[in-house]
Amino acid sequence: MLGNTVHVARQPIFDTNFNVFGYELLFRNNFMESYDGTDGEQSTNSVIVNSFLLIGIETLTNGKKAFINFTAKSLKDNIPGMLPKELIAVEVLEDVIPDEEIINACKKLKQDGYMLVLDDFVFSEEFIPIIEMADIIKVDFRITLGQKRREIVQQLKKYPIKFLAEKVETIEEFEEAVKIGYSYFQGYFFCKPVITSHKNIPQYKVSYLHILQEVNQPELEFKEIEEIIKRDLSLSYQLLKFINSPAFGLKTKINSLHQALVLLGKKELIKWISLISLRHISKDKPGELVLESLLRARFGERLALTIMPKQRAANVFLIGMFSHIDILLERPLQHILVEMSLAEEIKNALLAKDNGQFSVLYKLILSYEKGDWEEYSKYAKELGIVERDVLNAYRESLVWAHDIIAAN
Repeated sequence: MLGNTVHVARQPIFDTNFNVFGYELLFRNNFMESYDGTDGEQSTNSVIVNSFLLIGIETLTNGKKAFINFTAKSLKDNIPGMLPKELIAVEVLEDVIPDEEIINACKKLKQDGYMLVLDDFVFSEEFIPIIEMADIIKVDFRITLGQKRREIVQQLKKYPIKFLAEKVETIEEFEEAVKIGYSYFQGYFFCKPVITSHKNIPQYKVSYLHILQEVNQPELEFKEIEEIIKRDLSLSYQLLKFINSPAFGLKTKINSLHQALVLLGKKELIKWISLISLRHISKDKPGELVLESLLRARFGERLALTIMPKQRAANVFLIGMFSHIDILLERPLQHILVEMSLAEEIKNALLAKDNGQFSVLYKLILSYEKGDWEEYSKYAKELGIVERDVLNAYRESLVWAHDIIAAN
């Protein structure tokens, strides 16, 4: 096990239908900040291998491919070969010189059934031996502009390669990439659609938005929650299905709605109804948005419990749950929040209006997601959060989010 703190973040990679194809994993090891440099490569490799043992690769990616960057030395040392070929994609970094040793290392990986990916690709004749073996080529859309994005695809069309557009920031860039032949996409485009102030919201979304507003009233009573569920047949059915799912591990089947309500309790009921409502609102959106909202909610709550009272920590859960509501409804966030009876601290955090405790914690979550380790450390220090506790919170939150999605 690791004797120092490891952090791992992940960024989704989508196909043309917005299904998650894999996740790129981003690593950080606190030990590297004070390391003397005698064997930095070996330390980095230890972070990769041990973090898989510590966290579990299937926890990180839920069975999808894990895209991992490997340096020249790690390729020559066959570090990728220590990891399961079914679950990883080997990214050859752009600064790797394709000498004979590297080419042979890639050949061995290919023969052993590993997926090979060329990262931040810029064409060069010397890379042809590896291009001939590559499964995917990643093209950075911030560096490769205009016609050059198309030219790369045309130039290499004789090879059985798929192309991945990374750092795709807008829906227009995504649509352009699809049109010119890219198969996979990475970036924040999926949570940056065109948002209009006067967009008509479909009636079913309006109904679930009202339910969201009702269950998040500050003085809501348990009986009122029961009434909300009883008047919606779909909610009643889904609650009984949820309470009888493997996530609870109950020995006796629950058939009574009231019994299910009592078993969950008020706080968990509010979370559950919020989840179901978000899922209905997000029917026409990538499923990753709901998963990411859940992950943010649980991760934030777990971290908050280490620095604030339980009641306040429960409010941090709501920040995560509502963090994509503007994307799901395609309306400006400030307009939606005016209609919601949420605490001002929650609204201010979501709108980045202040530097209160909730806002800083939300910034910490976002920076961790992006693998912006410098920013993350700054916020952790400001809040007094012990970094060694963060990885456990992130891992537990990932498992919980996947389990909740599966149960519903």
